[in-house]
Amino acid sequence: MSSSHQYMQATNSSGVSSRHGDIEHLSQLSDNLSSLCVNQEYSDVTLIVEGQRLHAHKVILAARSEYFRALLYGGLKESSQSEIELTDAPLNAFKILLKYIYSGHMFLMTLREDVILDTLGLAHQYGFQELETAISDILHQILALRNVCAILDTARLYGLNQLIKVCHSYLDSHASEILCHESFLQLSQASLVDLLQRNSFFAPEVEIFRGVCAWCRANEDCDDLVMNCVRLPLMSISDLLSVVRPAGLVRPDALLDAIAERTIVRNSSLPHRGQLAMDENVASPRMGAKVVAGELLEALLDGDHTNYDMERGYTRHAINGLGDQGIIVKLGTPSIINHIKMLLWDRDLRSYSYYIELSIEQKDWVRVIDYSHYACRSWQYLYFQNRVVQYIRIVGTHNTVNKVFHLVAFEAMCKVKIPRMINDIIVPQYNVATLDCSASVIEGVSRSRNALLNGDTKHYDWDSGYTCHQLGSGAILVQLGQPYIISSLRLLLWDCDERSYSYYIESSVNIWDWEMVVDKTRESCKSWQTIRFSPRPVVFIRIVGTHNTANEVFHCVHFECPSCDKEDLNKWTSSSKSSSDLINTVNSNDAIQPTETATEAEELTVDSGDSSD
Repeated sequence: MSSSHQYMQATNSSGVSSRHGDIEHLSQLSDNLSSLCVNQEYSDVTLIVEGQRLHAHKVILAARSEYFRALLYGGLKESSQSEIELTDAPLNAFKILLKYIYSGHMFLMTLREDVILDTLGLAHQYGFQELETAISDILHQILALRNVCAILDTARLYGLNQLIKVCHSYLDSHASEILCHESFLQLSQASLVDLLQRNSFFAPEVEIFRGVCAWCRANEDCDDLVMNCVRLPLMSISDLLSVVRPAGLVRPDALLDAIAERTIVRNSSLPHRGQLAMDENVASPRMGAKVVAGELLEALLDGDHTNYDMERGYTRHAINGLGDQGIIVKLGTPSIINHIKMLLWDRDLRSYSYYIELSIEQKDWVRVIDYSHYACRSWQYLYFQNRVVQYIRIVGTHNTVNKVFHLVAFEAMCKVKIPRMINDIIVPQYNVATLDCSASVIEGVSRSRNALLNGDTKHYDWDSGYTCHQLGSGAILVQLGQPYIISSLRLLLWDCDERSYSYYIESSVNIWDWEMVVDKTRESCKSWQTIRFSPRPVVFIRIVGTHNTANEVFHCVHFECPSCDKEDLNKWTSSSKSSSDLINTVNSNDAIQPTETATEAEELTVDSGDSSD
């Protein structure tokens, strides 16, 4: 073995080399460069900060910072100077930054918070973006009432949006505490105005008013903009007269306007504040939520959406018509929500219609979802614009089996993004004709239950993997879980030989009134079919075959709406079928002809259960 090879093995085993044949002595390099920091040896420039002279090396400064590269080698007057005064740099923070420039290391946890903020400012000024991000991350970890206002002001000064967001979130969740804290008085006017304008800065408005009064007295140069951000109409008339009026900081006409707005304007139109818990279910007992109207109240919010049947596991109300109180969920505290997810009882193929209203105090209700004219089943995914609410009312208007509305599970939250909507109906950018989106095949024949919607476009043959119906009798009928605005669809016709089909497709929202989507009864169609049409609300899609060049059965392998690219097929669907879904398994190598009549195939069967409940 050569001596060089022995050396490489030795360096590997000692950990000096990170990979075979490489040698790294970065720690020694860092130590050697660090020894030059504020060292007169080899120094060719002196930086003067707060009167103190700091020896430095142009080439190191320029290599580490675009700012210093331009300053020292960019043709400015400083390029020819041996001494440069930095007028806006705090000395302690600059020394820490200079050490970082030479070593690549910085340890902040032992430093005072004001020094950390000064260091952040220098990192921003001199273009050390990675350092700026790293310091921001550390500030995230040490947020507290004593420092959050100073950190917010610093983040605003340097445009650190992520740090601003974290500070706002912290202040939102500690609103009542920060209003009474001495650090609140040091908050800049711009930061305070931004904070007060947030609907999620949630505290009783009278507490906010008292906090703003204290801030105004401590900052005498403030203007009316701050007090104008206090939402006086949210305060009781008693507080307006006994707290606001004696303070002398609100003009009499503004006080009268607030009293008038409080008295005349609908409560739902007032600019309410509420807690904001992003992507967290606020309709849970852990968050103080409870069901206050309906029957079998304890079931709805228990978090169990699997163990339910005809006798248990749901909350319900009788459908009597106008004046139904419905099921009412009271949140633990007024909250900002824009999304509701709920499970309608779905142990058979029944459908429900319903609407949802929101309120702050159960007197003034705002309807955000109205599906009273649509057939809905199973999981419902509902979105609307952000609203502050404490009461949520779900009122069933129809059940295709009986006169009872059954709700198994319920969640409410605020999502970062909501899908595109037309009125209160989603315009999906993904395939919603899937089991995950509560779609189902309610008419048609197949050996494999849900074959049409399982996303499998490869595993089909003469005997399985398709849904069919007899020509001249019946159809293939797909029901989506809820109404969607649809403008395209795609289907795969059975194509294991050269046969062709003719067909037409209709859509409906209530299974009684149908609208033609496409008429291909005079065309010969094979394999993939992509259909585009004017946008419309859709719940039901009826596919009716009219001709097959091989036999008297229409076969469809896959259906999706809206039409999606192949790579998106499995985004919302399961990539494989459960063995429990297979009614009859046939070896794919067996050369069996497809059924010549629909009655030869096994029909889709779903236990309807007892409909008397």
